[in-house]
Amino acid sequence: MRSVRQCSRTACGRAAVATLTYVYADQTAVLGPLAHHAEPHSYDLCVEHAERLTAPRGWEVVRLTPDFTPAAPSRDDLLALADAVREAGRGRQTAPAPAPEPVADALADAPRRGHLRVLRGEG
Repeated sequence: MRSVRQCSRTACGRAAVATLTYVYADQTAVLGPLAHHAEPHSYDLCVEHAERLTAPRGWEVVRLTPDFTPAAPSRDDLLALADAVREAGRGRQTAPAPAPEPVADALADAPRRGHLRVLRGEG
């Protein structure tokens, strides 16, 4: 199942709708539609961060799309979700629990001690 990519900005959990790429040679920040695959030298941004994007002083921002809106779920997304729900709804076949092993008589009669003790401080 394809997961929704999140905004690259720190502490932002919103869905990404745009991809930002810097072209250092041209001092240009290119903001376009969300790339099909996450790229190591690009940044995915949500609607809010894509709209508020500013470039460093002296740089130009090129916006390939005027408006960024979250994509509606695709047919593949809906089918994957339906398959996941169907799979979760199937009862799991569990094997019966094994019978407990007999305990030696000496151990069965011995008093049990816990592994934690209270230590009292002096004073």
